[in-house]
Amino acid sequence: MRKLNLLFVMLLILYGIQWIKANDTLFVKETRIPVLLERYDNVVFRMRFDTQKAKLLNAVTLRFGDETELKNIHSVKLYYSGTEAYQNVIKREFAPVEYISSHKPGKTLTANPSYSILLKEVKNPKKVVQFSVNQPLFPGVNYFWISVRMKSKAAVTSTFTAAITSVEADNNPAVVTIESPKDIVHRVGVGVRHAGNDGSAAFRIPGMVTTLKGTLLGVYDVRYNSSIDLQEHIDIGLSRSTDGGQSWEKMRLPMAFGEYDGLPSAQNGVGDPAILVDELTGTIWLIAVWSHGMGNQRTWWSSNRGTEPASTAQLMLVSSDDDGKTWSKPINITKQVKDPSWHLLLQGPGKGITMLDGTLVFPIQYIDSTRVPNAGIIYSKDHGKIWKINNHARTNTTEAQVAEIEAGVLMLNMRDNRGGSRAVSVTHDLGIHWVEHPSNRSALREPVCMASLINVKAKDNILNRDILLFSNPDTEKGRYNITIKASLDGGITWLPENQLMLDEDPGWGYSCLTMIDNETVGILYESSVAYITFQAVKLKEIINKL
Repeated sequence: MRKLNLLFVMLLILYGIQWIKANDTLFVKETRIPVLLERYDNVVFRMRFDTQKAKLLNAVTLRFGDETELKNIHSVKLYYSGTEAYQNVIKREFAPVEYISSHKPGKTLTANPSYSILLKEVKNPKKVVQFSVNQPLFPGVNYFWISVRMKSKAAVTSTFTAAITSVEADNNPAVVTIESPKDIVHRVGVGVRHAGNDGSAAFRIPGMVTTLKGTLLGVYDVRYNSSIDLQEHIDIGLSRSTDGGQSWEKMRLPMAFGEYDGLPSAQNGVGDPAILVDELTGTIWLIAVWSHGMGNQRTWWSSNRGTEPASTAQLMLVSSDDDGKTWSKPINITKQVKDPSWHLLLQGPGKGITMLDGTLVFPIQYIDSTRVPNAGIIYSKDHGKIWKINNHARTNTTEAQVAEIEAGVLMLNMRDNRGGSRAVSVTHDLGIHWVEHPSNRSALREPVCMASLINVKAKDNILNRDILLFSNPDTEKGRYNITIKASLDGGITWLPENQLMLDEDPGWGYSCLTMIDNETVGILYESSVAYITFQAVKLKEIINKL
């Protein structure tokens, strides 16, 4: 009898599921992507209305969370984006197309009218917003979405929460199913570089530091013709902020070769920057790799043995003594550090560091004589006059970041071509000897991508704890889920409680971290909403378990 009753219950459940599927249901997916201050439309909710009977969508009600500062919100909009093709219905998507482009010049800030119809806009919204629309519904799948525009004066650390509380169709309550995590916090950001800015098609490879004066300096590739890597027409761009990332000055070009030595600009590209601040002198150093010639093929494969520009890419430095306003002429250090048998030597993009004893350190990568890549460091004991190199940390590794975890002890966190997880090694003697760290190839997953690592001493942060901060796409495949993680035990463990995901959607995935002040970390990264995005996050929002 018990088996029969159980079977009856299971049939009722199965029937109930089928009934729900057969009835008109609005499926809601709340986004976890940056809300840009300069964007007129930021996608906050994507909605799919599976309709069989309903003819009209009458109303959608949205409620902001109690902690939301409504004074920061300029407006909220409801859009209709039409229907789904029959053969795609089974995919159960939440958007038929990209509503706002992150990569099409001039089309990165507002909804594309080809793909969306504005149904309702509410300016200066109250806590509860009702969109009364009476939108006709097409039989099958209908797409809607809600956007938010922030006020330009909203703090870059601003956040808000919101929820879809009710939907009416044919003047009756509709079934609403939420298909996203609970308690999503929407975080403000700034698109420092958008496609089309300053006549450039794309921007990539961010690095960032905080100067001794508290100025933020963000560097990146200016890729004029497309998003592809060197060799191409690429300059090093720099954006400067004196207000904690709230606003950014007009782009500078601290390193650009243009038409040089009889070759066009697309055969004089310079890219993949890293930047550091000499903590003793205040001098800022910027390093990048310059390719001369190579016929617009990829430098990674076209650079060859030797040290001369005609045969191999060149390792170039520029410096600034006025807080990043002006920059020196390029200095070529290739012959100082490159083994002539290697095919290519370049920096690990992102940033370098000043050690406690004043030694300047940049992470590097090189392709050896057998065409195998290796990661390591270069260093200077005399504030940038002479640079030296020792041994690589691990073979078959590329883009790396370095941090001093104890006095004289360097940790190198590396992109590993084996995939799946980060490689981590430690040296006590500037790279003469390396040993695997306990977290090597185990603690930090990655999809084979660049990442960022910084060490924040207890005396320099509000939590009064030594903290390692790390950022990357927190996946094993695909570049999405950009996440900041914190370790309180020197990188051995990275607790789930001490992580914050900033951007769930796909992008290029490169990032760079810096402390803005003793309680706020800044991140400059390749996001899903702009080529180069900046966000500022409080340490207490990342670290929940001390």
